[in-house]
Amino acid sequence: MTVDRPAPADPRTGALWRSRATIPVARALAAWRDLVRIGEAGAFPVLDLAIRLGLAQAFWVSGIVKASDWNAALFLAAHEYPVSWMNPVLAAWLGVTVELAGPVLLVLGLATRFAAVPMLALALVVQYAYLPLDTNLLQAALFGWHAVMGAGPISLDRRIGRGVAATAVPLARPVARGFAAVTRFAGPPYLLVLRLWIASAVFVAGLAMTDATPLGAAAAFVGSVLVGLGLAARPVALALVVLVPMIGMTTPHPADALAWMALLGLVALRGPGALSLDTVIGRSLLRRFPAMRDMPFSALADRPHVVIVGAGFGGLAAARALRHAPCRITLIDRHNHHLFQPLLYQVATASLSPADIATPIRGLFRDQANARILLGRVTGVDTVNRTVLIGEQPVGYDHLVLATGARHGYFGHDEWEPVAPGLKQIEDATGIRRRLLLAFEHAEGTADAAQRLELMTFVVVGGGPTGVELAGSIAELARHGMAREFRTIEPAFAHVLLVQSGPRLLPTFPETLSAAAARALEALGVELLLDRTVEAIDEAGVVVGGKRIAARTVFWAAGVVASPAAKWLQAEADRAGRLKVGPDLSVPGLPEIFAIGDTAWSEAWDGKPVPGLAPAAKQGGAYVARVIRSRLDGRPAPAPFRYRHLGSLATIGRREAVADFGWLRLSGPAAWWLWGAVHIAFLAGTRNRIAVAFDWFWAYLTFRRSTRLITGGDQG
Repeated sequence: MTVDRPAPADPRTGALWRSRATIPVARALAAWRDLVRIGEAGAFPVLDLAIRLGLAQAFWVSGIVKASDWNAALFLAAHEYPVSWMNPVLAAWLGVTVELAGPVLLVLGLATRFAAVPMLALALVVQYAYLPLDTNLLQAALFGWHAVMGAGPISLDRRIGRGVAATAVPLARPVARGFAAVTRFAGPPYLLVLRLWIASAVFVAGLAMTDATPLGAAAAFVGSVLVGLGLAARPVALALVVLVPMIGMTTPHPADALAWMALLGLVALRGPGALSLDTVIGRSLLRRFPAMRDMPFSALADRPHVVIVGAGFGGLAAARALRHAPCRITLIDRHNHHLFQPLLYQVATASLSPADIATPIRGLFRDQANARILLGRVTGVDTVNRTVLIGEQPVGYDHLVLATGARHGYFGHDEWEPVAPGLKQIEDATGIRRRLLLAFEHAEGTADAAQRLELMTFVVVGGGPTGVELAGSIAELARHGMAREFRTIEPAFAHVLLVQSGPRLLPTFPETLSAAAARALEALGVELLLDRTVEAIDEAGVVVGGKRIAARTVFWAAGVVASPAAKWLQAEADRAGRLKVGPDLSVPGLPEIFAIGDTAWSEAWDGKPVPGLAPAAKQGGAYVARVIRSRLDGRPAPAPFRYRHLGSLATIGRREAVADFGWLRLSGPAAWWLWGAVHIAFLAGTRNRIAVAFDWFWAYLTFRRSTRLITGGDQG
């Protein structure tokens, strides 16, 4: 049997990037490239959208004014900026059409180039036939950018352009190829002209301030030369963005200063283009440090192998943080998708579709050349031979990260699981949704009043965030989401009970927020059974505190147990099965193996156990990546892991939530809006964020849940 494990690699010998002489340089270059990519992926889309919005607003206002006073529009076209070869009436119609339609397309990022070209022409006509102003030239430069380069990532062109080009729409493919050719061949000359124009403007501004502020003038002169040459263009352009108001480029119009900043920001975030010294130097450095290239995975066989088991929050954070590390990564998961578990209860209660909170793992790592994905269930770890077992298939590792998560635990009563399902996977959520919706359907179809009461009684066991959110969502679905849809039953009369073994809900939250959550649930009609323990569960109901409750539908949210990772390693674990790890999150006695997230038990929260929250898993994954990278580079290890608590959130229904940040505690609508914003931000993928935001907004306004589908099995 062949083991996928290379010979151990010495991080200080072998390839050029691992030599002592080149490690600091390669590390600095990798850090700079990471910074550039962060700017391109994070800041540039926002800047591009802001530019489009600003340009659209200026032209839209002008178009509205002209459309509301057609005589004035005709007068302008005939006398103020006439076009000698065009009839004034036609010119007025054309101008107003461009000023009204162009901004809409520009804001949407739809057919952006087609919108930018006539708006560019209009700006030049105004400049040279009516009123010469710097504003017109600056607008023309920005329109030129979009005509040549197209819209940024936050645009319909980027989202659907590739799909449109592959359709049977006439001329779609030739037009797409033509646009790509324009960007490829006209982009570098345009950027060169743009840089030279910016450099000349900065130089002239420096001349004007020579006597007043010699130091500022010198900075302007140096900056203009560097921008013109395209040498260190990104940081210099970024510095000039800050200096624009100081070097006399504001002009009488404040909007001009913003336009100069936008142009400099484009150079800073997108780079100076191919016709620049930066590009020449960058190509030379890539030849000198070949490890800086994104090489195919097959070319990384001699690099240390990092195996990550589990594609949850922690596993993804570790893999992404090792993107430019001198290693190859194998990420193993038994599902092909990354799941956003905090919103799983909304799939279970028909608020969201599974696709809204799950993202294909391969899509997330499409652009990470040193990572591969394996679909499979890990069954063990051979610590002697350093292999992970996927069934009978061994996968060798030099460093192993266990981010295997947790599953629901029944405190020794595993026989309850078939009748009281928990909520950890998509299959759990769709199964709960099926039970929940079928309960109402069967209640509608029965003539037995006692049986109908049992079917419309729902018991949720566990008063933590999952239990609170699940109970509140069931009550809201019954009271609002199914109104006027049944003829025999009234869903609003459904009886929802929440059982908690402790004296209050949300025991990890402050008492004031626990009380607020209890009031919000009771306002929704949820009955709270506090300080009660569940003694038995069967198909007909539950026994709570010695009293039997007839209920056909029971959901479990009371406890979790860790994956069998501790058993694989024969290592020490806590009562929940979590691996006890050291200060650097490695397993004692096995320094090459790390455990993070729900798999690990660590006292890195000021001496307290780190909670099983998504931010904790992400922080652990990023920290472990730093430890591994320091070992690969031969550097000292980072300081021991310290968990930084960012706060706790829980929602109850459509407008109530609680939020605890230690220094700030919120409840009610303000906490609900904050909860929604945080959860949308944490979702993986733009498509998921947009879909979830739209579904929430629609459901909030209409009280309708669009995913009430009963799937799987016999629905009778």
